[in-house]
This record gives sequence, C-alpha cells and structure tokens, in this order.
Amino acid sequence: MVELIAKTPCDGLLPISLGAVTLTEVETGPITSISSLKGQKKAVSDALKAAYGTAFPAPSRTTAKDTARLIWSGRGQALMLGVAPQIKGAAVTDQSDAWCCVELAGAGVDDVLSRVTPIDTRAMKRGHTARTLVQHVSVVLTRTGKDRFEVMAMRSMATTLLHDLERAMSGVAARG
Repeated sequence: MVELIAKTPCDGLLPISLGAVTLTEVETGPITSISSLKGQKKAVSDALKAAYGTAFPAPSRTTAKDTARLIWSGRGQALMLGVAPQIKGAAVTDQSDAWCCVELAGAGVDDVLSRVTPIDTRAMKRGHTARTLVQHVSVVLTRTGKDRFEVMAMRSMATTLLHDLERAMSGVAARG
C-alpha cells in the first residue's frame, strides 16, 4: 500500500535569508473563500462578527480576531484564514490546499517588493492588502508589520514565486 505524505507548498525550499530580508513559509490553518450572495453582504458580515469576532473586511483591508483572519480578495470576496467558517448567505469554499503563503520580513522589504510588484508598498499601512502581481504571478499581498508582508499565491506557482522573490532579495542584498 502506498503511503502518502502531506507536504506544504514550500517544503524544502524555505527559509531563505539574504541581507536583512528573510523569506519563510506561513502556516495559515484552513483557508476558506467567502463570497456573499446578492444582497447578503451585511448579513454575512454580521454573522462573521457574531461567530468569529471579526467582520467582513472593507476593500483592500484585513480584519482579525484571535485565530480568525479575513483578507479582502476582490469585490464581495474575502479569504478567511485560521478557521473554517459556517456562514449562511454566502458561497463558502475550502481552499486550504490551493494556496501558498509566505512571509517576507526585514529592513529593505519594500526595496525587494519594488523590484517585483507594480504597486508602491511603502504606501501600504499595516492591515492593508492588495491583489497584484509578483513578476507574472497573481498574489494577495498584505502588510502585517512595519517591515513585514504576507504574500499568498496559488500553490502551483509556489516555486516561481520563491524564485522571483529570492532574485529580488539577492539584488537588494548586493547593494548593501
């Protein structure tokens, strides 16, 4: 009988440290896509607040309470990390195995991201999020601290994402 071994998207590829910046994998727990049904956004937000202590996030924002985090991911959509919600009035889809989540941290993180993404990450405050690109990989980019970002991409693009971030980290480190 074949024994299957579960592996994370970045298994054996991380951590990477170059210069002052470190790239590590983030264990998110369950990841669930939540899309409120037509006319149900407020009811869904109220239900999330009552059940998990955090409301549906505004565009380009995140909300969190204890282990539950909601990250805006598009019009009327959010990704819930940390818990698997049971919500009425929304299309709820388990996407735990579909995503790769990494943390990019350290002095110079904005310099690294400026080499690979078209947005100005210096303008993002903690809790701000954006649907953008890292080179040609579609990502959800969230500032989680002064010199700290989470980058989420589809699992199938994990190796490409890490390659692109490592190259940018290397370029910034070489300047130092």
